[in-house]
Amino acid sequence: MRMNDGSARVLVLANLGTPAAPTPQAVSAYLDEFLCDPRVVQLPRWLWKPLLRRVILPRRSPVVAKKYASVWMDQGSPLAVHTQHLAQAVQARLPHWKVVHAMRYGEPALASVLRNALLAGAREIRVLPLYPQYSTTTTASIADVIDGIGAQAFNARIAMLDDYHLHPAWVRAVADSIRAHWEAQGRGERLLLSFHGLPQRVVDAGDPYAAQCEASAAAIARELGMERADLELCYQSRFGKGKWLQPSTDARLHALAAEGVRTVDAACPGFAVDCLETLEEIAQMEAERFHAAGGEALRMIPCLNDSPAHAQAIAEIAEGAWN
Repeated sequence: MRMNDGSARVLVLANLGTPAAPTPQAVSAYLDEFLCDPRVVQLPRWLWKPLLRRVILPRRSPVVAKKYASVWMDQGSPLAVHTQHLAQAVQARLPHWKVVHAMRYGEPALASVLRNALLAGAREIRVLPLYPQYSTTTTASIADVIDGIGAQAFNARIAMLDDYHLHPAWVRAVADSIRAHWEAQGRGERLLLSFHGLPQRVVDAGDPYAAQCEASAAAIARELGMERADLELCYQSRFGKGKWLQPSTDARLHALAAEGVRTVDAACPGFAVDCLETLEEIAQMEAERFHAAGGEALRMIPCLNDSPAHAQAIAEIAEGAWN
């Protein structure tokens, strides 16, 4: 990374991360880094790490690797490919910034990307987590990395945007993607917005994630000319046995099938780009379960990915007011 001058500005689009390959070894390495973050799993390290490494990872990694293999692209992991392409599309709209992408877990590692930018002469770095809704389990973990960099020693400033769950350009981009799906495929009987789940205890402790998901859903409904009650808001990707946010996506889809609903359009606006959770969990697994429960079709609406509308929204967000 080279800077033209000492005042060069860098925009880092930070996503969660992905294994380097759809293999048990690569998945195990990725999950070990991810699940050892105390922001993600809030258990004593002396208890959690041995359980994770001796029991959970040996059992889960081969299973998860097969899931990744079912959605892997020629260029690599969908999340990695789409995130890189999004950064390139945003770069075209922000010629006075150096736009790069990074991962909180896996490669390119966020800490390394930030350090390289500072060593190359960057004096202003903006980190935009590709999480529209803030959570202490995701966004705050990126802040932890930033805090550990020590930008002051380089006479530089690193700022992070907490969320953009109500930004008009983002809301409009999501709504337009749903409209485009309806124009191409026809309108299903229900529209379901599936967000990543979160343990209920995290929300009870003050995490704003669920409230922001609700606010996003209401804003998307308004942009579509719908009432909030006319769409379904659900939470997916439960991990562990504790109580998680409700309603769960799988349970709600099963209930809709039992009610006689035959076609459901599903969007995942909490995910900036398509990934394992959208392509395998929703478009494959939940679609099969919905069909088995009596439904005819669960139709997955692609994430915004590197679409022009998404790139423009991210560019507008990046150039807006920051802390």
